[in-house]
Amino acid sequence: MKQIPSKYRSGVTLRAIIIGALLIPLNSYWIYLMEIIRYAGHPTTISLFYNAIFALFMLIVVNSILKSRIPNWALSQGELLTVYIMINISSALVGHDFVQVLVPIMTHPFMYMTATDPAQATILHNVPRWLSVQDKDAVYSFYHGASTIYNAHHLRAWMVPALCWSGFIIAMMFVFLCANVLLRKQWTENEKLAYPLVSLPLDMTAEKSSLWRNKYLWIGFAIAASIDIINGLNTMYPNIPHIPIKLGDQGPLFTTKPWNGIGWLPTQFYPFGIAIGMLLPIDLLFSCWFFFCLWKAQLIAATYYGWNIIPGFPFTYEQSFGAYMGLALFAIMMSRKHFWNLIKHFFYRRTDLDDSGEAISYKKAMWGVLLGSVFLFLFSYLAGMSPLIILVFFAIYYALILAITRLRAELGVPAHDLHWAGPDRLIPTIAGPANISPSNLTMLSMFFWFNRAYRCHASPWQLEGFKIAERSGMNYKRLFLAMMFAIVFGTFVAFWANLHHLYKEGAATLPSPTVPLVYGSEAYNRLSVWLAAPTPPDTKAATAIGVGFAITMVVDWLRIKLPWFPLHPVGYAISGTWSMGLLWVSMFIAWLVKLLMLRYGGLKAYRAALPFFLGVILGECIVGGTWTLIGGLFNVPTYAFWP
Repeated sequence: MKQIPSKYRSGVTLRAIIIGALLIPLNSYWIYLMEIIRYAGHPTTISLFYNAIFALFMLIVVNSILKSRIPNWALSQGELLTVYIMINISSALVGHDFVQVLVPIMTHPFMYMTATDPAQATILHNVPRWLSVQDKDAVYSFYHGASTIYNAHHLRAWMVPALCWSGFIIAMMFVFLCANVLLRKQWTENEKLAYPLVSLPLDMTAEKSSLWRNKYLWIGFAIAASIDIINGLNTMYPNIPHIPIKLGDQGPLFTTKPWNGIGWLPTQFYPFGIAIGMLLPIDLLFSCWFFFCLWKAQLIAATYYGWNIIPGFPFTYEQSFGAYMGLALFAIMMSRKHFWNLIKHFFYRRTDLDDSGEAISYKKAMWGVLLGSVFLFLFSYLAGMSPLIILVFFAIYYALILAITRLRAELGVPAHDLHWAGPDRLIPTIAGPANISPSNLTMLSMFFWFNRAYRCHASPWQLEGFKIAERSGMNYKRLFLAMMFAIVFGTFVAFWANLHHLYKEGAATLPSPTVPLVYGSEAYNRLSVWLAAPTPPDTKAATAIGVGFAITMVVDWLRIKLPWFPLHPVGYAISGTWSMGLLWVSMFIAWLVKLLMLRYGGLKAYRAALPFFLGVILGECIVGGTWTLIGGLFNVPTYAFWP
């Protein structure tokens, strides 16, 4: 067989994109089966998608066989990583905070709302026909199942709204991809951000890496795998003892005031979470569990002083949102010279910017951001939003994603969900639903699908993809095209995975929890309240946003002025969320282990132990992923190591 030139084997190739295209539908089907149909596993609710690590590991196993049998067919590191990046991007699109939420929002009012209720009649009137599915038969079959999307009537009902929303998604992801082109060099080469989450796939695929020969890797792998195997067998055969990793909510143990105000207090010892924590800076680890405890202290204090009668107190979502806005401002300030040079470069003024090696030129990337944003603006305007609301909405949304992308690149945080604190909720909260038109409120609710939480947004994966390319010598231009293909193809596949499963199973007849019903009702029940009883601006919530912003700025300033200062503002921003509620014990253990290791063994001991923790991550991803596959294939209950 003819030898393939090495220059085509060291980066992004057509065959790598084809392999990625073949795996994307299988991966999306698997994710939807786990997260919605079986409601177990939830890989897209944490920063390192274990389904992608599982797929990469399987590819490496197959590739090692090819290397020994048919060397010319073996994939290079760049090709393996191309597939990995494509799978991550497509996973984000089909994931827990994206198209999974959109599809029920397109149908819910026309199944569960009636024109006899004034508020619901207003909703039915204002939902754009071209963004929703209103055909009675198509909607009924979607919710009751025992049907199929593969018939002409159902396909016609979904064709226009699915294509319109697909255009919106592709444009939005294109905007962020172009923005990441503009940020890549500044954050990667000039500011030298760490990108902790890219180390595992890079080490796994490096052709001369010593990782696979490191005994500590396999010790960590064996420990994690053993825990998951034992707990997996216990799930199927309860007589087999289990290892108590998940102790559940300890909040009900506190029965007397004010301690009963502590609320939800999960106590989970995730090996996967502890190992990811070992990749984080020590001050962030400390801040994650410290601020989590501080949130609980606020709840206890509120109960003691009677402040819990104030609706929403202590305004955790609003404080967290203010913290994210502070992080966004900090990211802009850190890169302000670069942003100013980009603006001058766009208007043909002389700068020292060099974009010769980038995926696309800076000028093209800026045009991409501008034209993509214009498309999103016109889309929203035609759907019924006013220009001012559109501008405020996307300004807030872009700032949130900038902050999330930055904190992932700099720190590799394990989770960044920020539930219930997107612009779709906070604009009406601050301005007051009484001061916003019904059509604006309706579209803000229809935009709930990409603002319910931010756990699996694709933007951080795009930037991390460019970092992987920089570390492994991949071609940026080809990777840009591969990521755009994953965005376009992954969007259509995400719709397919949703509709294939739900027309078969029924969005309203799934075993509890019936997640599609939850997604639809969350958005429209909130909207019904806004319309039925419109309220004035919530000054308390607005004040909480200011408090969160101010605390973030103060903590950032103290970190700059006092090198020993132990707190990190990112810990404050992410610690009040669902994910960190599950991970706070793991972050505490990781902090304690890393602190002792660095104090008594130094950096040398930490580096020597790092393969052990990578092995723990791998062990949980591989064995835990295998259990979810067994459960899906044989339709039996299986162990989910996360969450």
